[in-house]
Amino acid sequence: MKPKVTWVLIADGTHAKVFQHGGPGKGLVALRDMMFEEEPLKAQDIVSDRPGRSFSSVGQGRSGYEPPSDPVDVREARFMKTVAERLDAKFREGAFHRLVIAAAPEALGDIRPQLSKAVQAAIVGELPKDLTRMPTDKLESHFDGIIAV
Repeated sequence: MKPKVTWVLIADGTHAKVFQHGGPGKGLVALRDMMFEEEPLKAQDIVSDRPGRSFSSVGQGRSGYEPPSDPVDVREARFMKTVAERLDAKFREGAFHRLVIAAAPEALGDIRPQLSKAVQAAIVGELPKDLTRMPTDKLESHFDGIIAV
């Protein structure tokens, strides 16, 4: 019987890395073709114009429009959608059988609905924690209860 391949996704809103679990005692190995990075930007860097203004319905007052959504949140959600699409494609190719996700809570909320039903069913554990800046050798201790490292 072929061994089940487990992938571990480490992500936040602008960085994502996928590691393959090599089995008990073999640790995590970074997959070079599954590393994603986007420059973190502030709302003022994304939206160059000042918000529009309108007259009040009564009187002479004017007020600024609030944008309907935070541009940083929208950008990070798009980033997580890209990561989810790539995971879906790799799952269909048979590259992995099980998935563990460790992501900043907001990123975890962004990626969950973007994953296909098949990939959602392959998730064996989630960790709502941002581990993107942690060295690989320190990552393993965070998954002791989820996978046998």
